[in-house]
Amino acid sequence: MATPKIGDTVRFLNSVGGGRVVRIEGQIAYVDEDGFETPALLRECVVVAAGETFYERSYKPSSPTPAPKPDSVKPAPAPQPQPELPPVRETPEGEKINLVIGFEPADIKRLSDTSFDAFVVNDSNFCLYLTVATRPNESDKWTLRYGGMIEPAMQEFMFELLPEDLPSIDRIAVRAIPFKRSGDFTMKPAINFEQRLDATKFARLHCFGTNPYFDSQVLAIDVVKDDEVQVPRKVDPEQLRRAMQEKERDDRRKTRPVAKVSKSSKASTALLEIDLHAAELLDDLRGLSPADILNYQIDTFRKVMDENLCNIGREIVFIHGKGEGVLRGALMKELNHRYKGHDVADASFREYGFGATKVTIRKIK
Repeated sequence: MATPKIGDTVRFLNSVGGGRVVRIEGQIAYVDEDGFETPALLRECVVVAAGETFYERSYKPSSPTPAPKPDSVKPAPAPQPQPELPPVRETPEGEKINLVIGFEPADIKRLSDTSFDAFVVNDSNFCLYLTVATRPNESDKWTLRYGGMIEPAMQEFMFELLPEDLPSIDRIAVRAIPFKRSGDFTMKPAINFEQRLDATKFARLHCFGTNPYFDSQVLAIDVVKDDEVQVPRKVDPEQLRRAMQEKERDDRRKTRPVAKVSKSSKASTALLEIDLHAAELLDDLRGLSPADILNYQIDTFRKVMDENLCNIGREIVFIHGKGEGVLRGALMKELNHRYKGHDVADASFREYGFGATKVTIRKIK
């Protein structure tokens, strides 16, 4: 670019306008534009070619960008082939969906402070778009724990539960849509499952057991069995109340059997565990008042005691939980009056914490 001299016609590089250079002082050129001198840096003044006004030069369209040569054009990357999924080996039994969720403890000998791996088992010929969510009782907001697709006849890890997560998990919800990738298939209805999840079960060894889908002991939840979504059994409060009253009348009519049983009999002295938590005794607590539940728990306690009065030396552990002590107080009242004379003590703290009472059956004169 030529350096402007006095008398040259110039345009401004970074702004609209221009004119004739009338004088230059250092690096500043003074440009006459319609009778007014405008100072501008020399490097920002562009000399206009002869016969061309600075307005024409300012608004002349720039030359188009030359098209790249064919050799310089990079070909688009070829699409990567998608991995082929192995063919699904269908079975006649797989046309019915079986869906199981299992919680496997990291250390089954330390249930009170270990973590749990949650697995899902899809025992069917169908793919499942699956979501699993949990929430506490005091909230109506759910937390998504897993979302994804489960292949047919597969067991898959979903998420990990830490000990600090358990107090905030009271309900679990499973949603799933079955389908097949290829071929004709019978359309299945969407799976909609929701159930109460008793977090205290994660601390009880007897709640973990063997399962045909797992190699180790797990806390298993059957979501779907042979296409049937598992629904907790509902209890009619009035029907339950009538059943308890009828049983009390039957108990009063019956006489307690007097039979001599050998104290050395292993069957009669083996330790018996009875979990009196309402969630263990009833599948659905909706519609039941606290008094109804307490009466049912006491009724279960009496039934177990009456059935074992002849098993001298038998130890029975009643698991009632710590809570507010209402159930434990009711049990102690029964043991001090109706079943007076048997040995009563707190159960092993190592195994049951503060929430269990041990009763040893003694011969009552």
